[in-house]
Amino acid sequence: MSLHIQHNADGTVTGHNTETGYLVTSADEEEVRRLVYEDAGWEYTPPPSPTPPGFHRFVLVHGEFGDGGFGDERYERLRSHPPSGCEPVDRGCFALLCERPGPTLLGAVSDTVAEIRRAHGLVMNGLGIEKPDEWCGDDREDGQGARLVAHLLLTAAHRAALLGYGRKDLVRLVDASGLR
Repeated sequence: MSLHIQHNADGTVTGHNTETGYLVTSADEEEVRRLVYEDAGWEYTPPPSPTPPGFHRFVLVHGEFGDGGFGDERYERLRSHPPSGCEPVDRGCFALLCERPGPTLLGAVSDTVAEIRRAHGLVMNGLGIEKPDEWCGDDREDGQGARLVAHLLLTAAHRAALLGYGRKDLVRLVDASGLR
């Protein structure tokens, strides 16, 4: 079974469930998605409301390979005193769902990671993105590309430390890439 959502030239949206043949067209994309999901027997969850200007929504995770989970005692203080705008959530590991201010998503993530490290001695090591794919996009403010960059940098820093690399090693590599 597959569900397809298509934006039409006339401004309408068409949803199609290929298994049942169900087809619906409307100007309201959320209504189309809800109806197609309902036809498939799936629960539809509408997208969250947009964040206020200057705020970014993201998930920070602390995932250890085969070690600890959401209830692990080392997260107790952070569970009871998360940073402002963050809520602890169980994602199979310890995670925080955050809506925080920042000039860009990367800035908001950086500030939050630094605050957690200072206050709790814990370095969050990802944004919970499984198998990050390539992306096409240029939304550095709050888009998928920005989330992938933040995730890959946090994951790289964590993995580098596990291998014995330090900050200077990573900075040397970033400098060698020509990033300005």
